[in-house]
Amino acid sequence: AGYVGGPTCAIIASKCPDIRITVVDVSAERIAAWNSDALPIFEGRAADLRYVEEAARQIAHTATSNKIVVEKSTVPVKACESIKTILKTNKRPGVSYQVLSNPEFLAEGSAIHDLLAPDRVLIGGDESIEGSLAIKKLSWIYEHWVPKEKILTTNTWSSELSKLVANAFLAQRISSINTISAVCEATGASVKEVAKAVGLDSRIGNKFLNASIGFGGSCFQKDIYNLIYLAESLKLEPVAQYWLQVIKVNDWQRERFAHMIVQNMFGSVSGKKIAIFGFAFKEDTADTRLIIKLKSSFYFYFLVWFSESSSIYVCRYLIDEGATLHIYDPKVTSERIFLDLSEQTGTNET
Repeated sequence: AGYVGGPTCAIIASKCPDIRITVVDVSAERIAAWNSDALPIFEGRAADLRYVEEAARQIAHTATSNKIVVEKSTVPVKACESIKTILKTNKRPGVSYQVLSNPEFLAEGSAIHDLLAPDRVLIGGDESIEGSLAIKKLSWIYEHWVPKEKILTTNTWSSELSKLVANAFLAQRISSINTISAVCEATGASVKEVAKAVGLDSRIGNKFLNASIGFGGSCFQKDIYNLIYLAESLKLEPVAQYWLQVIKVNDWQRERFAHMIVQNMFGSVSGKKIAIFGFAFKEDTADTRLIIKLKSSFYFYFLVWFSESSSIYVCRYLIDEGATLHIYDPKVTSERIFLDLSEQTGTNET
């Protein structure tokens, strides 16, 4: 029941439901872990679906009539199958479900506008009579304010994957222009002028071509990791490596920017006061999203910090270099700033 035997037997049991699998191990503790909710392995790039699955269990527990369950959260491809299995296993007699994928495409700071005037509404469902009827019912609701031509219907898997790909493509553009910013600095070109010239090409467009210290927020990195995990599970290693580079470039840009500050202050910021304007991952939001994840192995637990605001990374780096920071963000409270920076060090000192 170790790192090879356990997952291997789990996959065989999943793919061969007609076969009974029995796992034997000299460690009773290890067997107990496999039979609990705290599994003894951690898939670092796998999405955490525990809350989605718990919501499905609650629906199955309380629903007394047929329901259409709409999957709004960004989830990995095939997550709908997990929801269906839970609903089917826990449903009450005489109750049936249809599960639809209807991912949101909202941007923080403009959520209401994006809901009222969406670029598109995407609805995915089963390719069956019941699935088609469920799609039509949800489409009818949106048709009250969204033009029909903007409502796209697909199968479930296309809908789930489209959301991941949309965020991955946006993040890719940010990393792309950031690599060009480094080339511009080395050659004397202006990245703003290059971005404008490139963006006027109608095939490319001018969105997401502003050089920056990298993307943040709660979506881009998470969704790219979901895409990477999917590619790896499908044995598409070149695809996984391609998207991993988008994240690596983002991390590199953060580091490059922080190092540049030190270099421009004569090689040291120790004892110097530096003003920082902006702390959230995006203007006009209060979202810093310092995510703390507990990675587990059989014997150890590791706290891993994911700074979802690029500003947090830069601030932490400058503090470690001895700088005194004066940070201002009109949307983020000073308490939130102190909490995020102290959490990254594990102390109350910032």
